[in-house]
Amino acid sequence: MSDKLSEKPLEDESPLARQVGTKAERKLRAQRHVDRTIWLGLGMMGLIGWSVAIPTLIGAAIGLWLDKHYPESFSWTLTMLIIGLFIGCLNAWHWVAKERQKMQEEQEDYNE
Repeated sequence: MSDKLSEKPLEDESPLARQVGTKAERKLRAQRHVDRTIWLGLGMMGLIGWSVAIPTLIGAAIGLWLDKHYPESFSWTLTMLIIGLFIGCLNAWHWVAKERQKMQEEQEDYNE
């Protein structure tokens, strides 16, 4: 027995039967991927968190160093912290957009 319920629709199969078969196939596929999606979601949250936190901390560290070695009338620490946060948010946005595109492609494959 194959993984797919209906690899090729039979010519004598009614449209209702094909629709039910397609929905059943999607439901079975979704049930097989439940664990994967939960872990993928948790991993993605961690990835997004670290992709924002690391550049922010690096920016703060560079800012502290600049404040110590090159004092100015403004705070290098605050400036670099904001720049690091901005870079981290761009990084997180990149990862979310990439995963969203991958999920859309998988959904299109399932709909075919």
